[in-house]
Amino acid sequence: MTAVDSAQSAAPTPPAAPAMTREELEELIREGVPLVGSFGIVVESLGAGTIRLRLPYKDDFVRPGGTVTGPAMFGLADVALYGAVLSLIGRVELAVTTSMTINFLRRPPPVAIIAEARVLKLGKRLAYGEILLFSEGDPEPVAHVTGTYSIPPHDPVSVAVSHYRMDVAS
Repeated sequence: MTAVDSAQSAAPTPPAAPAMTREELEELIREGVPLVGSFGIVVESLGAGTIRLRLPYKDDFVRPGGTVTGPAMFGLADVALYGAVLSLIGRVELAVTTSMTINFLRRPPPVAIIAEARVLKLGKRLAYGEILLFSEGDPEPVAHVTGTYSIPPHDPVSVAVSHYRMDVAS
């Protein structure tokens, strides 16, 4: 048995389900984050530390030049990372963005935008993740986003990041 085999066999398996359901998260987005909630965002899939959201196309999201406005894409990315973090720690509503950087890679046409987010590192007080934004139906990303969330003290939970499991104490 190699060191890699030994490390892989010693790694615990991640939990089967996220800490919140899709329905609970959609409700929290609508009620707890009303500006972005009014965008009509739909949670397409939710896993432990991952999420896929869909921002439906609306004429309100188009800016001069016929492209989706940056603030709509930024709001989608922010709520995607929020959802990915909460999928690991549960309903800790006071988790907040401490930093977020968006790089617009190319001009999205006026169609729905898809966000795919994942938590890369979860600590006791901070979570760091990335989000890729896509125009619906196009496999090439239109933006790459990274962000950090501050996590307030909360009850201990078990979390999974990158297929590892650890206990997080408050």
